[in-house]
Amino acid sequence: MVVGAGYVSNGQSTGLFGGRLPFTLHCRRHDAEGLQPAAASRKIDYPRPDGVLSFDRLSSVHLANVGHREDQPCHLRLADPTLPVRDNLPRYAEPAQRYCPAGVYEIVAGPAGERLQINGQNCLHCKSCDIKDPAGNIHWTAPEGGGGPRYPNM
Repeated sequence: MVVGAGYVSNGQSTGLFGGRLPFTLHCRRHDAEGLQPAAASRKIDYPRPDGVLSFDRLSSVHLANVGHREDQPCHLRLADPTLPVRDNLPRYAEPAQRYCPAGVYEIVAGPAGERLQINGQNCLHCKSCDIKDPAGNIHWTAPEGGGGPRYPNM
């Protein structure tokens, strides 16, 4: 049996130091600062889901048993609703569409032009949007009434 480095590290942390390591690993920059402009990045061509090993996003969200009350306000807010289309779309091709694992954010075209649509009912509460948004424009708050994913087998 091969023991991974994580198991050894956790064993040392717990066994030798009683869970109190004498050091802490720090990241010197915020995660959003590592985002590269779309022009500097290669477009990823993902294969279509085959329904056996890979599945589409919304089917996977359905399996997470996400539930939000119909009448509750959206727990995802934009500080500046014009910023995603004005700044993030031309520079980063609006990254929220890709870093959100549940497809909560999407750019939609309407009569007034393009806008960022928030599908809060799909939210898995991972807070990726709060961490990765390059402008810090998306504000995640806990939803009312304990909505979100329900994991009955955990």
